[in-house]
Amino acid sequence: MFLPKYIFKNLTDISPDFLRDRGIEVLLLDFDNTMLPYTRNEPTAELLAWIQGMKAADIGLCIVSNSKKDRVPLFCRRYGLSYVTHANKPGTRGIRQAVEKMGGKPSALVGDQIYTDVLGANRAGLVSILVNAIDNHNIWLKLRHVLELPFISISAKRRITS
Repeated sequence: MFLPKYIFKNLTDISPDFLRDRGIEVLLLDFDNTMLPYTRNEPTAELLAWIQGMKAADIGLCIVSNSKKDRVPLFCRRYGLSYVTHANKPGTRGIRQAVEKMGGKPSALVGDQIYTDVLGANRAGLVSILVNAIDNHNIWLKLRHVLELPFISISAKRRITS
């Protein structure tokens, strides 16, 4: 349950072709430290281009976040993305809500945390994709990463390089 199906270095390394080749029509996205660092609200040009590329390829995108802050809804409204907040990952209620919101199509969930994103995706029966955290800027995030290293090591053969 703690092992991701696939590992990428960055979110923007995931291509529409990779998803399509695996029958994935919808990509559910963690927000904090997967799309943007906790300390920033503005996306990079690379992230914006990736979002537009996914939309152009008809890959559905929906942010699934445990956040209770306004930054997720504001970002999603600004960039035309669906979202579910207060998801309580690794619980599956918010994940199932996002899948339903996106029409029940075959989905994957991508995030930077094994204990929330990967575990939640696996519990919900989705393809789990782990990416490196953008910025482990405090001791708690660094400690969490250390605790995830055994699972990342076991899953090393699942790493996709671009």
